[in-house]
Amino acid sequence: MQALGNDYIYVELLTQRMENPSAWARFLSRRRFGVGSDGMILICPSAKADFRMRVFNPDGSEAEMCGNALRSTAKLVYEKGFTSKTAFTVETLGGIKELFLTLEDGHVSMITASLGAPILESARVPVTLDGGDGRCIDRPVEAAGRLFRITAVSMGNPHCATFADDAAELDLPLYGAAIETHPVFPQKANVEFVRVIDENTLFMRTWERNCGETLACGTGATAAAIITNYALQHETTKYRITVPGGELHVRFSHEPGTQTYTDIRLTGRARRVFKGVFETDNF
Repeated sequence: MQALGNDYIYVELLTQRMENPSAWARFLSRRRFGVGSDGMILICPSAKADFRMRVFNPDGSEAEMCGNALRSTAKLVYEKGFTSKTAFTVETLGGIKELFLTLEDGHVSMITASLGAPILESARVPVTLDGGDGRCIDRPVEAAGRLFRITAVSMGNPHCATFADDAAELDLPLYGAAIETHPVFPQKANVEFVRVIDENTLFMRTWERNCGETLACGTGATAAAIITNYALQHETTKYRITVPGGELHVRFSHEPGTQTYTDIRLTGRARRVFKGVFETDNF
């Protein structure tokens, strides 16, 4: 499946089993020797929610969350008949998330994920920088010879965003990788480079932790919206985020003059590209 070009291999483990998923993720994600993807998603039973989602990066590491994968998972379980609900919950390592489906002629046309509240406390992102209030907001970081001012936030996974007027032309393999692995991030970080178009529209490119540049990132879009809203004191609580793969919509509740954000919702499309069977003998 792909959501704005953010493509993952989805394996449902509701009717089958998989051993050693890290090795499978490394193998299947290779674009010439496997299927090719930004990673592998496992859809599993859950004792806490309607379903459980596990996210594996192409290097085999397991991530806490992925907004685009979460939305795609919701579409897949409905269209494959694993649920008849249009509102249900999915357990992730980043917490339990609510999903809401919009239907057209019985098919899922739009998916909204409720991502809860962002985490701004440095120790919980985690990031070792703070401005004296326990948060990393607009702090300077030098990476690959360039100075960036970053704000760090967790959306169930660690992110940092920085404003860059040249985001469209920026050398992401150089600067994204340098910030991702910077010593201030003990667990690395996903990095968003944001250009403000107007008070309701942002352009963003993402360098994903343990993956590289992707055409879209759902949790990254929410992080960019929250950070922009706070840094620039925008009155809006709705943003359209354009990314190389398309556009996402983020809305939230916000108490003006504070760093309190709640009920963050991410909306966008997802598409099933193909289905198939992989012979385990080849693995």
